[in-house]
Amino acid sequence: MKKLIAVISMVLGLAFGLKAQDLDAQYASDLLKVGKKAPELALKDLDGNMVKLSSFRGKYVALVFWASWCPDCRAEVPMLKEMYSKADPDKVVFVSVSFDRTLDAVKEFVKEQELPGVQLFDPSGKKDSPVSAAFHVKWIPSLYLIGPNGKIVLSTVMAQKLDAALQNLK
Repeated sequence: MKKLIAVISMVLGLAFGLKAQDLDAQYASDLLKVGKKAPELALKDLDGNMVKLSSFRGKYVALVFWASWCPDCRAEVPMLKEMYSKADPDKVVFVSVSFDRTLDAVKEFVKEQELPGVQLFDPSGKKDSPVSAAFHVKWIPSLYLIGPNGKIVLSTVMAQKLDAALQNLK
């Protein structure tokens, strides 16, 4: 019910001209704050290999929490693919965490959409996930930019903000 109310609020907000930053302020307010050290994350990729967030230290990490059943997540796929294609792989790695309930659903969507980057699977789902709790994910998509030092550079629910932050990297 809470999610339904949030979706209705977002749709009404868009219909009545609510600005993206207002949506971000509403839905990203619980995300980890800039400057905070990102928690460790250890999940399996789609091939069953364990991947740790800390293994990407020294690079920026664009971290995306999503699910294939999420309409907003699906809508952001083209922009995320474009960000990936423009990013310098020596500087930035894209890591996506799916909260789908089945590995088959994730694999099918990733293949169908040709999603790039490191794809991780959290079968416990957004609501019950320790990873979701650690990163304060209450809404998906939720996106983070984590610096080479492991600290949060950006936390948002708007892919446009992640794109702008990636474009400003030196």
